Amino acid sequence: MTTHHFLRLVLAMILASTPALSPDGAQEAVPGTEFHVALSGNDASAGTASKPFATLERARDEIRLLKKGKGLPAGGITVTLHGGVYELLQTFELTTEDAGTESAPIVYRARQGDHVRLSGGKHVTAWKLVTDPAVLERLDPAARGQAMQADLSELGVKDFGEMGGGFGLKGGPGLELFFNDEPMTLSRYPNDGFIKITGVEGPTEIAWGNAKGRVEGIFTYDGDRPERWKDESDAWVLGYWFHDWAEQRQRIESIDVAAKRMTLMKPDHHYGYRQGRWFYGFNILCEIDRPGEWCLDRTAGVIYFWPPSPIAQGRATVSVLDSLVTMTGASHVTLHGLTLEEVRGTAVKIERATHNKVVGCTLRNIGSLAVSVSGTNSGVVGCDISATGDGGIRISGGDRQTLAAAGLYAENNYIHHWSRWNRMNRHGIAIDGVGNRAAHNLLHDSPHSAINFSGNDHAIEFNEIHSVCNESNDAGAIYAGRNWTMRGTVIRHNYLHHIYGFENRGCIGIYLDDMYSGTSIFGNVFYDVPRAAYIGGGHDNSIENNIFVDCKPAVHVDSRGLGWAFKYPADWVKEIKEKGTLSGIRFDQPPYSERYPKLVKILEQEPAGPTGSLIARNIQQGGQWDEVDKKAAPFVTFQDNLLDTDPHFVDATNDNFQLRDDSPAYKLGFQRIPMEKIGLVNDPTRASWPVVLNVRPK
Repeated sequence: MTTHHFLRLVLAMILASTPALSPDGAQEAVPGTEFHVALSGNDASAGTASKPFATLERARDEIRLLKKGKGLPAGGITVTLHGGVYELLQTFELTTEDAGTESAPIVYRARQGDHVRLSGGKHVTAWKLVTDPAVLERLDPAARGQAMQADLSELGVKDFGEMGGGFGLKGGPGLELFFNDEPMTLSRYPNDGFIKITGVEGPTEIAWGNAKGRVEGIFTYDGDRPERWKDESDAWVLGYWFHDWAEQRQRIESIDVAAKRMTLMKPDHHYGYRQGRWFYGFNILCEIDRPGEWCLDRTAGVIYFWPPSPIAQGRATVSVLDSLVTMTGASHVTLHGLTLEEVRGTAVKIERATHNKVVGCTLRNIGSLAVSVSGTNSGVVGCDISATGDGGIRISGGDRQTLAAAGLYAENNYIHHWSRWNRMNRHGIAIDGVGNRAAHNLLHDSPHSAINFSGNDHAIEFNEIHSVCNESNDAGAIYAGRNWTMRGTVIRHNYLHHIYGFENRGCIGIYLDDMYSGTSIFGNVFYDVPRAAYIGGGHDNSIENNIFVDCKPAVHVDSRGLGWAFKYPADWVKEIKEKGTLSGIRFDQPPYSERYPKLVKILEQEPAGPTGSLIARNIQQGGQWDEVDKKAAPFVTFQDNLLDTDPHFVDATNDNFQLRDDSPAYKLGFQRIPMEKIGLVNDPTRASWPVVLNVRPK
């Protein structure tokens, strides 16, 4: 489904010329001015190709001088970075003072053919073999003679950050180690998979639905391995303590080896702990038992590492900076063709800005998000994003009171292997606000959801998603939940395939959770996705013109608001009657009453039922068709669906689910899905091409 069609080119071509000096030493404001930055440069130089600056800050400040003098030249300014690794000493900050204009944009870009890397880390070179007998005794026998150590104080690194995070909690990995452009594994056991909880022993009972557990983190565990951890001073565990979708990292307080009992430090997990759940231990020196694992002694400032290849032949770095680039209030600024890496937080932050872009960049080895964007008419285009601690791209903008659109976008990005650290509720693309767009992206390999949205009038289209929700169930590849007023989003012409959930126990394709309403699921292709299109009790949702192949079931509609989730509609109805608002929105007045007339009549129907559910002109082949509970059925309209009838696919054997011209679905009003447009596009904005698909096996 990944195709090679062209999107419109989003960057304006900027003419280049040799800048001249004005009498005051600033660069002349000539059309197409270009400044150069190189590792071999000098900030006292002229900033030309032959005499480049040494730092981004010097180029930025020269642009400020131009603006204060004759102003920006017609055609704008390009700052061209020559090849090499730029280890930034501080975050590169752009503000309103550094803004371009529509006719004179400012572009920071890699020189054609050069590999330019902006790093927020420090190169670690002073490695030596571990020889201390006390440390060797603690190491796994396999690591003795292999493990190296380095004193980070020799690099001037004394702040290691704080480890933490998980469901509902802020936190990250702090300092991380990367080797040859790959994130290394903070020592853990088991190396893959989890240890099971055999019993919970906290004094306080807790229940969520039918599941019961204990409030306190005191439990017994399976196996003998944790007894090795009892003398570790900074040992941690990551656990899915109660639900599949709510993990948390906690320090170990004590281990009773004889009773196989573990006690965790506070704070306790929000949902508590229950038998049968799972966890693993990490940041444990004695669990460095295979190449690529490392551990940090935060008291001594020493890092221990078993390199996957000879240390002298590789590049080892530790993350230091929180961010690489911030644009606060800046406008008409573009980053193009750069590699941004090795930071503890979010690599690029664009806030309160307009018409800014991150184009054709590679963002990797990041502690939190790759790019966060707020404001208007800004976006991320053609980037390769991987190995982030949290998610990929967050776009948030627009006014939910006035329904003014922000026009933010994430387009043609390749996003994979995110959520290395915070495993749940961090998304490849997160969309919030009003009138934003995610299109032509390829997303795969994550423990939880690919795209999460909230707000109004978004477009999620032409994306390909596979091999996600790998560590979770009751999760959706595309997810939204819990609001009656967040309407108008269209999810169309996406391809979702090979999505199985944790231990193949099932998850969801497009998940409209807990009464989410007013969303159109149109013209998508679902292949081998359990519960492919899911309406969780919401109003005025439609599932139309989709193709479902080997999905079990293809569509789901429930009436949870009339049952176990009655509290949500009850609270919302109470707010309407007492305050005249719904989730703080004057829903019965313009612009909401004009944009969403069905919302105005919410109390005239059964507010707790899935009223207005439409399932029409879909194709189902193989698998199971529907899963609609009895209380939901009266609220659902089924119309002109082609079920278990040969739809005449072009080549189903090779996963080509386009319809032939003689398909019987066309007689039912089915509209052709433009499958050739779905997925990444090979155009000048792409950071790399081709992109090879590797689907996770079942």
